Amino acid sequence: MKSPFLFSDDNKRYHTWNYHLRHQFGCKVFKVSLNAGFTCPNIDGSKGLGGCTYCSSSGSGDYAGNPALPLSRQFETVRDQLLRKWPQAKYIAYFQAHTNTYAPFPVLRRCFEEVLSFPDVVGLSIATRADCISRETADYLAELSKRTYLIVELGLQSVFDSTGERINRCHTYRDFLNGYTMLQSRGINLCVHLINGLPGETPDMMLCSARTVAALRPHAVKLHLLHVLKNTQIAKQYADGDFSLLTLPEYVQIICDQLEAFHPETVIQRITGDGAKDELIGPLWSLKKFVVMNEIDKELLRRDSMQGLKWESPSTFQKGCQNQATEPYGTDS
Repeated sequence: MKSPFLFSDDNKRYHTWNYHLRHQFGCKVFKVSLNAGFTCPNIDGSKGLGGCTYCSSSGSGDYAGNPALPLSRQFETVRDQLLRKWPQAKYIAYFQAHTNTYAPFPVLRRCFEEVLSFPDVVGLSIATRADCISRETADYLAELSKRTYLIVELGLQSVFDSTGERINRCHTYRDFLNGYTMLQSRGINLCVHLINGLPGETPDMMLCSARTVAALRPHAVKLHLLHVLKNTQIAKQYADGDFSLLTLPEYVQIICDQLEAFHPETVIQRITGDGAKDELIGPLWSLKKFVVMNEIDKELLRRDSMQGLKWESPSTFQKGCQNQATEPYGTDS
């Protein structure tokens, strides 16, 4: 059944990444995940130690390449696996693991320019933190965005600084806004990451994060669920009973509420997550990815709803979500 949603040519009621890429490039395009061997400021001690509490040793790059290999070899290895499924596809090189603007500028430029020279690479995606972008890097990314399809992915996870402290994020929402504005003002496509189910957060707080980010009008968002992985700090907290995991019905309701809050043109790169099966402690229902996606589709249909139904423009958006949560959102106080 054809969806009534404007940016859909199937049954989806939200602006999928697949739809966007097919209409952008006219063919199948997939990401090739890479690991350039960078680190993070909350790992190396410049801002903190241990990394984000939920992060694996691979720095959220569990499906990226082997950092011991050259980028060219990593690219070929990951690409060839995916080509078995999509033999005529083109590629976006995806610097996924750790913070991929947290290195000397000449190193960054060398890495990014190298992968853009690979055959059939049509774009570049760079995962990073908004507090780890210099003006020199921002100017270069702006120039790069004129030469290729570029997306800079910013890990925010929550607009609440109390949550940021709890997960050892080591930067504030105000820090995020400063970096976001610097990049957005240069015309760079931005994708913001949010995680649902973080310790101490209520569904109202998760919706507040989505509404706050929606008012910024990012090019894209990724909506994840919290994965508890082995050998992480958050795994110990979970074992100690510090928090509980979302159920599938709870997660579906939260995601549908969030989708309603985003502008229809905002691309939804992800509505669930992929935890490595051998490392995942919970929620185990997340392993059935297509079940999760189908339940979201069914709930939107049941509501007769779709992405953007409750989006508010920045001029009308009010900080009313602070009344739904336990603290004012997006402040340092």
